[in-house]
Amino acid sequence: MSHEQPRREEGINERDGGETDVSGRHVISESIGGQVVEQVSHNAPMNTMTPASLVEDMNAGASGGVTIGEALEATVLTAGKKPVEWSDAAAIQAAEVRATGRTNIVPGGVAAAAQSAATINSRTEKDEDKTKLADILSDATTKLPKDRAATRRDAEGVMGAEMRNDPSLATHPGGVSASMAAAARLNQNNDN
Repeated sequence: MSHEQPRREEGINERDGGETDVSGRHVISESIGGQVVEQVSHNAPMNTMTPASLVEDMNAGASGGVTIGEALEATVLTAGKKPVEWSDAAAIQAAEVRATGRTNIVPGGVAAAAQSAATINSRTEKDEDKTKLADILSDATTKLPKDRAATRRDAEGVMGAEMRNDPSLATHPGGVSASMAAAARLNQNNDN
């Protein structure tokens, strides 16, 4: 610590940026000596960290907008090196069900592969030995027997599935639900 920096004495008020909770609210906590004395919350903007330009390029030839399969493939660009977890498998399953209109997963499809990868990854210790999202989603459009344009309702369903299956009830920035949200937003903007 340099001499120019003020020293933080114990017991002085501290403001903490807090976390964004499940309902999309940003919580600011004030604490004294590590004890929370006040919390204020307000609506937080949804940050998907998926640049719209990544999905826009895939939309060039599609007449119906960005499809669910294309949104899954866009996840490879933003989170492809992330090991597949249960929350990812649930989000992929929700996306597949919405794309195909079926109530069950397609044998040999992306959801089945994601569930298998999540199971194997949960038993694998080293991250470098785990199956990554890129391994599962790189050719998602060819593994889906039916596909359609992503909607806001699809994105909400996928986000809910990812959050329900995450121990911290959160989505991964740039993950499956973020790509679905970006695709739905592009489709909605193109319709207007």
